[in-house]
Amino acid sequence: MGITRQTKQVKTLITVFNKEKRAISVVDLVKSLSSEMNKTTVYRILDKLMDDGVVHSFIGKGGLKWYAKCQNCSCDTHNDVHPHFQCKVCGKVECLTTKFSLTPVNGYEVDSISLLMVGSCNDCS
Repeated sequence: MGITRQTKQVKTLITVFNKEKRAISVVDLVKSLSSEMNKTTVYRILDKLMDDGVVHSFIGKGGLKWYAKCQNCSCDTHNDVHPHFQCKVCGKVECLTTKFSLTPVNGYEVDSISLLMVGSCNDCS
């Protein structure tokens, strides 16, 4: 798919991800951008940014979807295979740079892996 036009709304969302070092929940994105665009536009742009390898998403504690900026990804390949950490005290969610690997599972071709660690962050423990 890919983004063909760099509209004002697309630039706004890209700016949010360029400024934020942590993951952002879709609820927080919709709320913070409500004066600039509606919920449907936020979701549509997020889908396009994922297709372009600009952001990746994962499901956090409680089933809430989170988004974070990709590192070295493209339209064809997402290289952001890493765990995420969610603090059960303050709610902060971060991408972890910890590397991990899994042994191949016979008979299965794995396209993506999601690993969420839940606990207390350094500030809260």
